Amino acid sequence: MSDPSPLDKEARLDLGPVQAIPPGQGRCFRIGSSAIAVFRLRDGALRALDAHCPHQGGLLSDGLVDNEKVLCPLHALAFSLHTGAGLHHSLRVSRYKEIGRARMPSSA
Repeated sequence: MSDPSPLDKEARLDLGPVQAIPPGQGRCFRIGSSAIAVFRLRDGALRALDAHCPHQGGLLSDGLVDNEKVLCPLHALAFSLHTGAGLHHSLRVSRYKEIGRARMPSSA
């Protein structure tokens, strides 16, 4: 039996500084053999979904994002950032549990 992916564990993963993701955008991160798209919403909240659209593999982190949904850059299929469910279609992506809220480091 192979070791589970780090995404299957409850361990906290350090993906780097939140400032690397501009507000209102997403970035793709590879964790073992998995890829997740992490989105920094304009209010500072973070959301994470599977990185690829199940339709034709579009990289969701490259899609247009608002506080509710992301649009696949290939065919504009919309997915909820809160549930991973498809909006107006039956496809869905996994959503990873709340991963935090962006906080700027305090200056010393």
